[in-house]
Amino acid sequence: MTEIQKMLFALQDEKYRDFNAKLIPTVDKSTVIGVRTPDLRKLANELWKSGQGSQFIKNLPHKYYEENNLHAFLLEKITDFDEAVKELIKFLPFVDNWGTCDSMNPKVFAKYPEKTKAQALEWINSTHTYTVRYGIGLLMRYFLDESFTPDVLETVAKIKSEEYYINMMIAWFFATALTKQYDATLPYITEQKLSKWCHNKTIQKAVESYRIPTETKEYLKKLKV
Repeated sequence: MTEIQKMLFALQDEKYRDFNAKLIPTVDKSTVIGVRTPDLRKLANELWKSGQGSQFIKNLPHKYYEENNLHAFLLEKITDFDEAVKELIKFLPFVDNWGTCDSMNPKVFAKYPEKTKAQALEWINSTHTYTVRYGIGLLMRYFLDESFTPDVLETVAKIKSEEYYINMMIAWFFATALTKQYDATLPYITEQKLSKWCHNKTIQKAVESYRIPTETKEYLKKLKV
C-alpha cells in the first residue's frame, strides 16, 4: 500500500462508505474506502503544499475511488490553464463515475472563458461518457450567466446519446438554463428539441428547483411528453 493510500484509510468511515457506494453504482464497492469530501479536500491541500500532490497525479491509473477524487481535487490547484487542460486530458479517460467527474472545477477556467469554451466543445465530442459529461458541465457552470450566448443551448441540444449519465447532465444543463436564461431556453422545451427522456427529466428537475416561480412550474408540468 502506498503512503497516500495509508493516509486515505486512516480517514476511513465505514458507514459513510456503505452509504456513498450506493450513490455511485458504476464503481466497484471494493474500491470505495469511505472518506468524506471535506477530509479529502483537506488532504489535497496538504499534499499540494508538500509537493506530493504533483507527483501523485502522475501515477495513473489509481486503484481506489477516493484516489480518483483526490486527483480531481488536486487538479483544481493548478493555476496555469494549459497545464490544467493537459492534466485533465490525461485523467478524464480514467474517470468512471459521476461523482469524480463532477468534482473537478479548476478555478483557472473562470479566467479564460473563450479557451474554456473551446475545450469544453472539444470534450463533448468525445466517445467517453464522462468526458462528454464533463464538457457539458463546464458549459453549464460558466456559460449560462454573464458569458451566455444562445449557441451553447443548441450545442448541448444536438448531443444524442444512450448513456444515462450523459443524458442526466443534458437535463441538468437545460433545467439550470431555464432558471438563468428562461426566454432563450423555453423554445427547446415547447418545440421538443430534446429526446423524450431528456425533455421530461429537464422539466422534472426544473420543477424541483427553488429558483423557478410556482406559476412557471405549473406551466412546465403541462409540457411533459
